[in-house]
Amino acid sequence: MNAPLPLHQGGAYAAAELAQLGFRARAQGETLLQMLTREAEGDAALALQRLAATLGLPVLVLADLEALEPAYERLPFAEAAQRSCLLLRTAVGGYRAVLSDPLATGLRDMLEERVAGPLELCLATAGDIAAYLARREETLRALDGFAAETPSGATDETAVDLSLRNIGEDSSPVVRLVNSTLYDALKSGASDIHLESAARGLSIKYRIDGVLSTAGGIDGAQNAEQAISRIKVMSELDISERRIPQDGRFKVRAGGREIDIRVSIMPSIHGEDAVLRILDKERLAGDMQGLRLEALGFDEATKGVIRRLAAEPYGMLLTTGPTGSGKTTTLYAAINEINHGRDKIVTIEDPVEYQLPGVLQIPVNDKKGLTFARGLRSILRHDPDKIMVGEIRDGETAQIAVQAALTGHLVLTTVHANNAFDVIGRFTHMGVDLYSLVAALNGVAAQRLMRVNCPECTREVAPPPGWLATAAAQDVAGARFCAGAGCAFCRGTGFRGRRAIAEVLVLDDELREMIVGKESARRIKEFALARGTRLLRDVGMDLVLRGETSYEELCRVVR
Repeated sequence: MNAPLPLHQGGAYAAAELAQLGFRARAQGETLLQMLTREAEGDAALALQRLAATLGLPVLVLADLEALEPAYERLPFAEAAQRSCLLLRTAVGGYRAVLSDPLATGLRDMLEERVAGPLELCLATAGDIAAYLARREETLRALDGFAAETPSGATDETAVDLSLRNIGEDSSPVVRLVNSTLYDALKSGASDIHLESAARGLSIKYRIDGVLSTAGGIDGAQNAEQAISRIKVMSELDISERRIPQDGRFKVRAGGREIDIRVSIMPSIHGEDAVLRILDKERLAGDMQGLRLEALGFDEATKGVIRRLAAEPYGMLLTTGPTGSGKTTTLYAAINEINHGRDKIVTIEDPVEYQLPGVLQIPVNDKKGLTFARGLRSILRHDPDKIMVGEIRDGETAQIAVQAALTGHLVLTTVHANNAFDVIGRFTHMGVDLYSLVAALNGVAAQRLMRVNCPECTREVAPPPGWLATAAAQDVAGARFCAGAGCAFCRGTGFRGRRAIAEVLVLDDELREMIVGKESARRIKEFALARGTRLLRDVGMDLVLRGETSYEELCRVVR
């Protein structure tokens, strides 16, 4: 056997010696490069250079790999990670195979079959290949590599790790589909996943920035049934019960943190539908650190009024709006700003969405008898200064909250109403005394979340017909209408992110007298507008005229 040249000369191995080393490596359960690296005293780069010189192949480093795009449709991510190799596209439309062990049995033959054309072979260290795959995993859609198969049945294995490698290696197509969907939705920033059974199969949709968008689907009623059954198994629900709604939850682990998934199963004419609410509490807790009203996108005037109402020593501050309009987040931001450590702050919520340092947070538990009303009564015996009630749902809770505000506590809470002026009627229908309500109420903020144009693809557009009548009360000089064209950055929607808008009604003595005197809603609104209250549509129109969002988005959110 020919002896190799000294390492410092960087010499090549003789062919016979290289074959012998490869045989020894396989016998010891190593790759050839691992054995050469050990002989090179741990210098993987030097070992790779010597091997490349022997085989006459080029060596690529991580920077070279980053300049090329992977061909995952020919060599899937999971297989590339398992075999420590890559199949990359070149700038001229060809393919380049990057190997860490060029003598691995059948590897080159397999890659040549996948390409069915000219294939350029290169070498790279296993570390560089792993680093390339790890970086690409952040931008790869798991659903893109999913191919529907006829499943053999649901499994009781719960997904705990949503890495692409685990998804690709799983042998069950149902498990791969569900885990791929979860992985993809988390990367997309979705708040909910909708799995909708139809006559032809299953449709998968994500709610992103408050709007549903189709993400994919699979054909076949059996596939749809098995996917829903998999969700039930993960949520510990009854897979044999398909006639009544079921609720459950499970946890997954992604990106080094645990994420809660709340599940709602609903029977439909084609089987069952599932909605999965994503609660990434660890990330949200990080977002809540130092959260202020500025982060929500309110204009300066609105921020100033909300801050003043939240700083009152007693009384009630209400936020109102539809589900998902950011009411609770606004209250959290207000609490963060007034949480200076000198007051006892207690919240009761269903559920506790964000964890706030220095705040006692109590979750509602209806099964154990801890309702909003009962919990609020107990809180009042806990010597609080400021109280947050997650939502007022019934007359009993409303009565207790009003009494708390009248007895020296600041109460921050939410209620469902269409605008700030409808709140009074909402409480009246709950049976709350009108005089007590207006005496306790400091102000109402009715808010919405509007999507803003994608910064990558926004462009000026022609003014929409009929917009001038909508903006008659505003300064339209210099109006600039813009809309997003749709790009990969915004998933083709034209929007990226949301910001809050609000109309804030501040109660003073004259307004209280009008409400107690049961003046008409029209007169109360005219009086408030004369005092500086701005309607939601006027606030949203400001964003449209500045080109921050589209006129169509305004019409979608506000009447």
